Amino acid sequence: MADKLVIVESPAKANTIKKFLGGSTKVVASMGHIRDLPKSKLGIDIEHDFEPEYINIRGKGDLIKSLKKEAKKAKKVYLATDPDREGEAIAWHLAYILSDDKDKITRVTFNEITKNAVQKAIKEPRDIDLDLVDAQQARRVLDRIVGYKISPILWKKVKRGLSAGRVQSVAVKLIVDREKEIEDFIPQEYWNLYAELQDKESKKNFEARLYGKNRKKIEIHSQVEIDEILKNLDKAKYIVSNVKKGEKKRTPAPPFTTSTMQQEASRKLGFTLKKTMSIAQGLYEGVKIPEKGTVGLITYMRTDSTRISEVARAAAKEHIVSTYGEKYYENRYYKKSKDAQDAHEAIRPTYGDLEPDSIKDALTKDQYKLYKLIYNRFMASQMASAVYNTMSVDIDANDYNFKANGQSIKFKGFMVLYVEGTDTKEQEEQGLLPDLKEGEEAKLIKLNPKQSFTEPPPRYTEASLVKALEEKDIGRPSTYSPTITTILERRYVEKVQKQLVPTELGKIVNKLLTENFPDIINVEFTAKIENEFDEIADGKEPWKKMIREFYGPFEKEIERVDKELEHVEIKDEVSDVKCEKCGRMMVYKYGKYGKFLACPGYPECKNTKPIVETIDVPCPKCGGKILVKKTKRKRNYYICENNPKTCDYISWNKPKKGEKAG
Repeated sequence: MADKLVIVESPAKANTIKKFLGGSTKVVASMGHIRDLPKSKLGIDIEHDFEPEYINIRGKGDLIKSLKKEAKKAKKVYLATDPDREGEAIAWHLAYILSDDKDKITRVTFNEITKNAVQKAIKEPRDIDLDLVDAQQARRVLDRIVGYKISPILWKKVKRGLSAGRVQSVAVKLIVDREKEIEDFIPQEYWNLYAELQDKESKKNFEARLYGKNRKKIEIHSQVEIDEILKNLDKAKYIVSNVKKGEKKRTPAPPFTTSTMQQEASRKLGFTLKKTMSIAQGLYEGVKIPEKGTVGLITYMRTDSTRISEVARAAAKEHIVSTYGEKYYENRYYKKSKDAQDAHEAIRPTYGDLEPDSIKDALTKDQYKLYKLIYNRFMASQMASAVYNTMSVDIDANDYNFKANGQSIKFKGFMVLYVEGTDTKEQEEQGLLPDLKEGEEAKLIKLNPKQSFTEPPPRYTEASLVKALEEKDIGRPSTYSPTITTILERRYVEKVQKQLVPTELGKIVNKLLTENFPDIINVEFTAKIENEFDEIADGKEPWKKMIREFYGPFEKEIERVDKELEHVEIKDEVSDVKCEKCGRMMVYKYGKYGKFLACPGYPECKNTKPIVETIDVPCPKCGGKILVKKTKRKRNYYICENNPKTCDYISWNKPKKGEKAG
């Protein structure tokens, strides 16, 4: 008989924890949630103050029996579910299931699965935090009410199978609004003028850009204006009027939060949010390392804090000084954002001495990539700033003023290890300018006028949408990934070359929801609700009071829309492919395996065909068309249209123009 029973969510976590506790402790997994609201109905008793009607999750009966049996045998039961609101709620539901033994049930949490953290937690058990549970209940109940009350209206007025959600609908609105900005965008013409100059002494060439006239900034909008400037610069002398030399520091980015990890993994590794969180979960719960057993490699991956412990700080110092030298280390503290809950540390490696390359063979390819990203980002956050030599020069030609800038790295600092990615291209190393002196003349090689047009804002990617959701205070670390996964699965949005594009269905549903539920499907309301959840978690507001205040106006809105809204017809998107059986233009449909072409003449004509995606590069072997296909895991591969009849070309890598197969 075990003295202690520890219950966690997953078998992987159970395996990692087992080795830190004595033989008299048994560790078992609840396999996630064991109780939830029923799927078949609202499951909230509106008449009795919004009491949730929780039921045991179907298929978990045997597991629940087993957990009860183990709890009965143990002297003490420790609920060690994840250290966040959802984990607290799972612990609360477990306590309810094991209520016969409530006197011996206690709660423990740890931010990392290491021997010290786990043993310390077991020595310092606490009661279940009912404020955290209530915050989770408030989110679950509010989202259930919104989803289960609005979705039937969509079924009735648009088509069955549609759904609405409080956060997902606002995410779709952001994407639709951005698409409208792009569609409405009118490009504006503008010109830049670059002077290619030569330093007479060193004979080095450099480039300066026209900035202004008579020291006032000017903008050039037409060919006529640029021609006038070129005329005025004819035979002008280019005199250096000011030289400024200096140094510029660049500081490292803080260690990862959930949001920044998702953004960087998207930018640098091409991971979807769902994939990033799944891999991070595995790294947190434990990976089998030779001679060490199962090891939790990172701290808890749902966090909005950049704080790190003093133990982690000391480990970082030891690693940086021994690897790079004393001058590369700098003890850094990062300011938390005003909305950060700061319940956990930042995402960091649990063991500073477990360098990514030293355990590469024990990890999958994707685990290695993400672990390396987390490890390097954390170490870089405790390193010295990079230092650049900078030089800026003003050059006058007649009444016109040109500027030239240059920079080169003097000391790489943290950049020897890690540089944060961006969503826009940036010039890292411009190179230093020649050693110009005030008053000297530079020789003009040529003037290069360049016409450009303003560009619309870019479409969101998964990374930039997460950034926007976080900046607008919509959702929390645990909600970003499921929100974006949901809107893609519902086909309100599709991914085109990593960009999120609203579908016709997404636009129609967004229009219907924003016009009819303007108080709910808006950014300010969603952010306000998130802050109320935080108030509940801090014990400042009863959760049912919040639901009561929300439900009254919402119910009236539902009744009005149900009465007034006309039926909305969604027309299928017409393709440019003609049905070879009846001559109609085929339309796009969605099925179990994605998008396909179907004849609109159904049921008289039942013709369907797959959508064939090709690339503008001939087959390197036979010159035929190259088709883009996907594996079951959605990975692209490239295959010749003549395969397997007369050509065997197939490749994971996209062929390039002019490439010849060996």
